[in-house]
Amino acid sequence: MHLAGTDFQKSVWVALQQIPYGETRSYKQQSIALGNEKAIRAVAGANGENGIAVIIPCHRVIGENGSLIGYGGGLQRKKWLLEHERKHSGKETQLGLFA
Repeated sequence: MHLAGTDFQKSVWVALQQIPYGETRSYKQQSIALGNEKAIRAVAGANGENGIAVIIPCHRVIGENGSLIGYGGGLQRKKWLLEHERKHSGKETQLGLFA
């Protein structure tokens, strides 16, 4: 797959692909995984620039407190996707935190 973006954006998108189906990560966890804990806003911005959200699962990134934030497709879709994955993965996620 050819990703069109800056080197930083590409690194964020690759990291998104490392989040297993049915699991979530916070923007802070993603920043730490990329080696820069202070890059939370930059990670969120790169998530928003993800042009192929159907393939690169940016909906799996949530707020540190478990809240649903930041999804171009709308928070209702994000919630639906996360609930769908939880239901079909057999894994527990942080979904209980954002009723």
